[in-house]
Amino acid sequence: MRLLWGTDRRGRIRFLLMALGSALGVACLAAVLSIPSILAAHDARTAAREPWPGDHASSFVHVKRNDPYGSQPLRRVFVARTKPGPGPLPPGVSQLPEAGEVLASPKLLELLEAHSGISGLVPGRVTGTIKAEGLGGQNDLYAYIGTTPDALPHAVPLGHFGTKYSKQEIVEPSTLEILRFTLGCIVLLPLTIFLSVCARLSSESRARRLAALRLIGLSAKDTMRVNAGESLMSALAGALLGIVGYLGFNEVVAHIGLPGIRWYPKDGWPDGSTLAVCLLGCPALAWVVGLFSARRAALSPISVRRTGERKPPRKFGTLLLIPGLGVIGGYCALSVMGRDPSGGSSSSVLVPASVLLTGAGLVLGLAPVTAWLAERMARGARALPLTLAMRRTEVDPGSSLRVATGLVLLVFGTSLAQGVLVELDQVSRRTAPLQEYAIGLDELRPAQRRELGQVRGVEQQVVSYTSWRRMEEADFSHADLVVATCAQLSAVTERATGCVDGRIMQLRDERTPSDYDPKPGERYPFALKNGGKVLVTVPAERIDVRPWDVSVVTSGALLVPPSLLPPGLADADGTLTLVSGAEEGTVRGVLDGIGAVAPTVEVDPVGIVVDSLAQLRVIRSLLVVGMVLGLVIGVAAFVVSVADRALERRGQVAALVLLGARAGTLRWVQVVQVVVPLGVGLGAAVVAGWLAESSYLITGGGAVHWDWEGLPVLGACVVGVMVAAGLASVPMVRRHVDPEHIRRD
Repeated sequence: MRLLWGTDRRGRIRFLLMALGSALGVACLAAVLSIPSILAAHDARTAAREPWPGDHASSFVHVKRNDPYGSQPLRRVFVARTKPGPGPLPPGVSQLPEAGEVLASPKLLELLEAHSGISGLVPGRVTGTIKAEGLGGQNDLYAYIGTTPDALPHAVPLGHFGTKYSKQEIVEPSTLEILRFTLGCIVLLPLTIFLSVCARLSSESRARRLAALRLIGLSAKDTMRVNAGESLMSALAGALLGIVGYLGFNEVVAHIGLPGIRWYPKDGWPDGSTLAVCLLGCPALAWVVGLFSARRAALSPISVRRTGERKPPRKFGTLLLIPGLGVIGGYCALSVMGRDPSGGSSSSVLVPASVLLTGAGLVLGLAPVTAWLAERMARGARALPLTLAMRRTEVDPGSSLRVATGLVLLVFGTSLAQGVLVELDQVSRRTAPLQEYAIGLDELRPAQRRELGQVRGVEQQVVSYTSWRRMEEADFSHADLVVATCAQLSAVTERATGCVDGRIMQLRDERTPSDYDPKPGERYPFALKNGGKVLVTVPAERIDVRPWDVSVVTSGALLVPPSLLPPGLADADGTLTLVSGAEEGTVRGVLDGIGAVAPTVEVDPVGIVVDSLAQLRVIRSLLVVGMVLGLVIGVAAFVVSVADRALERRGQVAALVLLGARAGTLRWVQVVQVVVPLGVGLGAAVVAGWLAESSYLITGGGAVHWDWEGLPVLGACVVGVMVAAGLASVPMVRRHVDPEHIRRD
């Protein structure tokens, strides 16, 4: 440190820049490492409020309801007092609500005030709010609703609140592992490169100064320690500053929130492991980089002082691409040949391993590939700027590694993020133009059934029944009745051919095999309200039907006209299915209307997995945050590297100016030196990333194997990055000749 502060102002500025760069990197690292803590805090609170059934001695009964509000779950717990006495209390609540009372989360109260249409879902007078310890996050839609036992026909006794594991996990454990891996590729790998770049600022000037120390008698070990000590102190100062910056950032973002997730500031405080990684790991990395970068000056000081010829970059890193792309390309080839490699346990190991090998190969192979390409281009170049740029790149290809690696890894990781979003979107969304809502008939009164048919947006009502079975039968053959006319059948399906009104017919979809396939002539019993049974015979006539995705109209079911329906079928085996359009606004309006008519019934929005939709929003938000952090890191590494390289080459620029090089020539040289390695790395990242994304989709078993829609967007971003990089390189060249930059040797 005495050597550093005793030199000129440039040394102190370099130390400050190294500290600021480390602070930015540590803040990004703390943000990524705190994401699991935020999710774990959410899951711990939701597990603590989970109602658990008890015995008949309980003073309360309860029913849980989980409904979609857009892509966010609206969770309600109906409680009813059955006898005097105290009841269990969930976290954040001082007393369970009585009949007609409601305890709601602050976010739900805001929605009730802003949208009066959903008040039917939360019937009663709001008497209080749920405190933070009883909510997963600040945007949680949750309510405890007091009612009477008569309004809860299927209620169970309430024993206590709290379970060991949350049933309302914000991200499933398997998906969380994928999220961690993707964030690691997007953020942590570029971050490692960025911290290494910050630790090696002004590497040529520092190497010459260290070589001078070595030549006047300092030992090789002490010479390396001088450089490592400077890097260590800058990284340590930057780590402390980065932690403080992250804490302020966490306070702001926690109050603003992200789409799908809004946590409490305390959830985002870094834990002990995060602090250890940031305050100990990052300085340790800087120490190692400082030791390694000073080896040449310590072992060969004469060649450093006289700028001896550098060794060509090692090519062994490029060999990592062979197994990486081999596995990824193998899965893609199997998909092209029509084979499905999904479902095996080996792919869960091979795909992540090949992704890591490919990413490492892109980083380590960039320097030798750039040197080889520069040598070929310089040999055939006719223009002076291109010749100068390529010869310089050929001599020092390692600088391209520092300039382009962060952005290359960002593009590669972005492709993986696209694959994760495409895979989750496939399993979360219904693609049919119609939306169905299934409600148990035994939960509805006749008046409610009539009112549900008049809900705005409902186009059709279809009633279905399942055949009776003995309780002890675990696996049984059964038949379903769908009560509808031919016109109704055509309205709720993609295709229905051969339907004849006034006759019982069997539905058949040749695309979908049926586990229980009723054969013509077989007879199935259906329960009656009076306790008896009625037998229905499977007809020989069939209707060629093609339903929309998952539907009440299933292959093998029997279509029964309303006029031929046996009277008095038991409601316990019946389901009322409402049908509407699939537009988001329509679905939201129908769900609100159902809640206004029958707030306590359980509604199954067929094909909509509300928890998966909420999870998709959270994952998309976290991946966007990761990509933004990766972009910040990549751009910061690029700016720092380009600026540092421009400062380091002032002596070479001065020599070219004295030889008569024009300003335009020098600017073109600078632009080409940046754009060529960046273009090579980004082009390879797009191809390798798209193949890696495709292999992930192929092994995931989804319907989409090739993300053609994301490829043009990624290509356009790459072109934009290259144009911006070229323009940003122009101001880095100055033709002013400083006498101290003229090298006498």
